[in-house]
Amino acid sequence: MKFQMKSMMASAVLAVSFFTGTTAVQAADREFLNVSYDATREFYDDFNKSFGTYWSSRTGQKIHFKQSHGGSGKQARSVVDGLKGDVVTLALANDIEEIVRSGQIRSGWQKEFPHNSAPYTSTVVFMVRKGNPKHIKDWSDLVKPGVEIITPNPKTGGLPRWVYLSAWGYALKQPGGSDAKAKEFVGKMYHNVKVMDSAARASMTTFAERNIGDVLLTWENEALITQKTLGKNKFDIVYPSMSILTEPSVAIVDKTVEKNGNKWLAQGYINYLYSPLGQDMAAKHFYRPRNAKVLAKYKQQFPAIKTFTIDDVFGGWAKAQQTHFVNGATFDQIYNNRK
Repeated sequence: MKFQMKSMMASAVLAVSFFTGTTAVQAADREFLNVSYDATREFYDDFNKSFGTYWSSRTGQKIHFKQSHGGSGKQARSVVDGLKGDVVTLALANDIEEIVRSGQIRSGWQKEFPHNSAPYTSTVVFMVRKGNPKHIKDWSDLVKPGVEIITPNPKTGGLPRWVYLSAWGYALKQPGGSDAKAKEFVGKMYHNVKVMDSAARASMTTFAERNIGDVLLTWENEALITQKTLGKNKFDIVYPSMSILTEPSVAIVDKTVEKNGNKWLAQGYINYLYSPLGQDMAAKHFYRPRNAKVLAKYKQQFPAIKTFTIDDVFGGWAKAQQTHFVNGATFDQIYNNRK
């Protein structure tokens, strides 16, 4: 009886310690690495400060955040090659699947958090020079002679794969559309690509700061924040007749957090993305929040646009990756044979 009572008391103490952060282990400072894609730098700078304050108030732990940014595909390969991220917040689900295949993230990760572990969305838009001198209104204008396009390389970044698939989906949905016609259309578009950088932020620099090209194909959030920071007097944003619904994905790197003890911290970090406060921060950085109330609050910021999903048009990321982006697939055929 005494042993049972002591066990119950010990369990109670441990439970209180876990939730209040009163033990030395729980209150110790922690290091935490988010491996993300190129366009999220400013968002996660703000998010980390807010979450760090929240987590410290609940647990007593001070978190030393680290960020890694680059093209989404490159970032995934960095984790596969040994970069010890606690979480990954990448541009597309297939990049996380690459980490799954390495054994560092468990399969089924998309079921761990709401909306298939995609806490916010975006889409692909066109950024043009003020006044839109080339009169670019839709995807069909991108294949006209003399139009110089800036877009990153689909082999290294997440955004450019969304761009490619958005153009393909547009062509496919035109009257009489077919895969053959879509391939021809996308080939003509890439013929007009002036500079193909390795990631979204590099392409933004090429277009906005180096003043190269007539049109930049980019994330909606990148276009809006660039227009805000550099001035509406320099750029216009064009919403095409349709575009793809982009769904950046997040996941816990199981192998890392189980080794370093950051599992609960990682779960709290991603859950905070779905909280009203996290969703509001996403909207302030021009990502479309999943929370309907938060989205309604920012409705003036996000024009209505017809979108299609990768599942509906391409049968999901695994199929799209195999068909279009692996070595020797459709993108390589198009790009290597452009005229």
